[in-house]
Amino acid sequence: MRDYVIITDTGCDLEGGFREQFGIEYVPMHYSFEGKDYEADLDWKNFTAKEFYNHMRDGKRFITAQVNANSYRTAFEKAILEGKDVLYLGTSSALSASVKSSCVVRDELLKKYPEAKIVCLDMLRACYALGLLAIRASELRAEGKTIEETAQWLEENKLTVHMEGTVDKLIYLKQAGRVSAASAFFGGLLNIKPIIIADALGRNFAAEKVKGRLNAFQRIADRVAESFEDVPYQRVFISHADCLKEAEEFKNVILSKLGRDVEVHIGYVGPCVGSSVGPGMLGVYYYGKKVTTNQEG
Repeated sequence: MRDYVIITDTGCDLEGGFREQFGIEYVPMHYSFEGKDYEADLDWKNFTAKEFYNHMRDGKRFITAQVNANSYRTAFEKAILEGKDVLYLGTSSALSASVKSSCVVRDELLKKYPEAKIVCLDMLRACYALGLLAIRASELRAEGKTIEETAQWLEENKLTVHMEGTVDKLIYLKQAGRVSAASAFFGGLLNIKPIIIADALGRNFAAEKVKGRLNAFQRIADRVAESFEDVPYQRVFISHADCLKEAEEFKNVILSKLGRDVEVHIGYVGPCVGSSVGPGMLGVYYYGKKVTTNQEG
């Protein structure tokens, strides 16, 4: 069995410690800020996370772009030249066109290297939900699973990874074209907080709306408790867009509703999703019952 590399993209939000521990690589998306192009790196080399979100608080915008073909070509070909195959886990195609670009590069390189295997998967997930799947792929690789076996597990189980989150202000979603100006205005006026989930087609939408931040925390915790599964590979991640104190409070509410001791990792929402949701976003990611909900109902 040939060894294989696991590659994902900026959308996974995994910090350097996790990437190093599990041998996960990533290709960067990009964003533009004040007329200059930057790699959307996960180590916050261009701006610290706090600087990034403070710029947004000051009314400045970050415009994101998908992974370009050259980045895929470089990462995939490097692995092939090292005698390894490639397993790529892409951010949901409902949120980014990156995975389509990866497939174009895959087909190009397989003509050049017919002995290689390049598997590109649309994970229908983003943020730490994608990160959880990348970590699980690494665990399966360590267990000796082939690239095909790992890919099959991911395809069969990707919809068991849940994302439940909320935003502080709808204005950032409005700027990103995710909600209408009227929804943002009246939502802010009435202190409405959407409960945003990832659906079965990889899209993010407001499954519920509640009044007030604490009520949103409580309702999300209820949803987690309803769906949570005690699988041996369970991990719970919480991401925050520069609101660590609230993230800790959010964690305590969730653990209280779960009624069990579960290790929870807290980290930043990365630059790609962060540019759309803005400071104050909170999300929780975990393995649960298979997601069947879609935006149409």
